[in-house]
Amino acid sequence: MSFDSEIEALAHDHVFLGKRHDENARRTLWVVALTAVMMVGEIAAGLAFNSMALLADGFHMATHAGALGIAAIAYAYAKRHAHGRRYSFGTGKVGDLAGFASALVLGIVALGIAFESAMRLVDPRPVAFSEATVIAVIGLGVNVVSALLLGHGHDHDHAHDHHHGDDHHHDHAHERDNNLRSAYLHVVADALTSVLAIAALLGGRYLGWVWLDPLMGIVGSVVIAAWAWSLMRDTGAVLLDATDAAIEAEIRALVEAPGDAKIVDLHVWRVGPGAHSAIISVVGATREAVCARVKPVHEIEHLTVEIR
Repeated sequence: MSFDSEIEALAHDHVFLGKRHDENARRTLWVVALTAVMMVGEIAAGLAFNSMALLADGFHMATHAGALGIAAIAYAYAKRHAHGRRYSFGTGKVGDLAGFASALVLGIVALGIAFESAMRLVDPRPVAFSEATVIAVIGLGVNVVSALLLGHGHDHDHAHDHHHGDDHHHDHAHERDNNLRSAYLHVVADALTSVLAIAALLGGRYLGWVWLDPLMGIVGSVVIAAWAWSLMRDTGAVLLDATDAAIEAEIRALVEAPGDAKIVDLHVWRVGPGAHSAIISVVGATREAVCARVKPVHEIEHLTVEIR
């Protein structure tokens, strides 16, 4: 944790990239390549075999290839400009910006799949079930490999509290890399549409349920839309500097607990994966005392203390 003094304020940098930034960037590039190759195969097969579920999976994968490309570019941009003075608090939130863009793409894709699937329910078309099923299974395999590649660095959105010796609660959600999370959700969404496509194709082939193909497209679009909203909500909060209520409450407790100080103004916001900035205005305590009391809050990487 970097606490500013009059001298340190002139020298310290503002690099708030995630601990696994470079590793996550490499994983994302591998997944971009896999997704692009499979995208071409699924779209071609969907057109050839007239499968809406397979086409939905293919076009969905196409947009994911673009979104994953954005994630890869975001990693590179954040790394390249991490030490630049152009950004007041560094480039730690570039990944959240990319994640928000990916969430928008997911939402648009969900709407497109739902619309086209509804049209196919009204106007069913013949499907080459056997050939389409083979391609869908291959697509699922690619999605599983991609998910495993990204999953090693993904926190799976768990927010488990761990108690340290200083009684400080550590929440994994504070260290979430939303850029990697967006890439992971795109891959998982692809896997979901692949599973639904396979189920629909098998149902159509063996049970004659032609309507199942577009129905699975609608089901997939609803789930994908929910994921998109979740990602958009979380990344939007970071971009708008939403206060982290848990960290704010902890700071208030630590600073005011001795009874000699009162916080009159407090701002806490995220500046990168696992890194937060805080501005604290206090009466009744010295700057040194406030810094010492806040030190256990390891999420705070950039602290400004104002004594009134």
